Formats: sequence, C-alpha cells, structure tokens
Amino acid sequence: MQWAGKWVAWGAVIMALSVGIGAFGAHMLEDVISSDALTVYETGVQYHMIHGLAVILAGICGGWLGESKKLRLAGLLFIAGVIIFSGSLYVLALSGEKWLGAITPIGGVSFIAGWLLLAAGALEGARKGSRY
Repeated sequence: MQWAGKWVAWGAVIMALSVGIGAFGAHMLEDVISSDALTVYETGVQYHMIHGLAVILAGICGGWLGESKKLRLAGLLFIAGVIIFSGSLYVLALSGEKWLGAITPIGGVSFIAGWLLLAAGALEGARKGSRY
C-alpha cells in the first residue's frame, strides 16, 4: 500500500480515537474533574479531531498530487502533534500535573509545520502538473 493510503487509514483511526476520547470526557469526566480541567480536555479533543482530518487530507493530497516527502512529513507532523499536543492536554486535565503544559507547545509547532509542509507539497504537486 502506498503511504498516501496509509495516511488515510491512520487518519481514520485517529478520528475514531478522538470520538471515543471525546465521548469519554463528555460522559465520564463531567463530575470527576473541574470545569477548567474539562475545558483543557475538550481543547485536546478539538485539536485531535482537526488533525486527524489533516492526516487524511495529507493522504488524499498524496494520492491526487503524487506522493512527496513534504506531504509524507506533513502527515507525520500532524500525528506527532496529536500525540504531543492533545496527549499532554489529556494527561494535564486528568492528573493536574501543570509541568505538562510546557511540552504542549511542541505539539502546536508540529501542527503549524505540518500545515506549512502540506501547503508546500500541494504547490509542488501543482507545479509538476499533477491531476490536482
């Protein structure tokens, strides 16, 4: 299987996890953690979902534009961002360990770099005269 197809599959798994994690937070945590902690948790779910779709988008672009290192790296950065950004917010909300807030921005930088690489990969594919 080409990596583009794998990104679509991984993105779908990430999306399924985001729905499950979001449902857990909505139904199980409301009376367990503070409203501030629940807001932090919900932020993690929101970014988790958006970037699950971003992984799928990187895969679709790879299929349309032709696979490229930039698009592949964009997908990797989106996945890393979900793990670091959303993961740190989940653990922060559930544990109260404030030091985790210090690593959350690393995930944010991964998201930004992923979006920039997605744009660069799309432009590169368009210049090559892809089907896009």
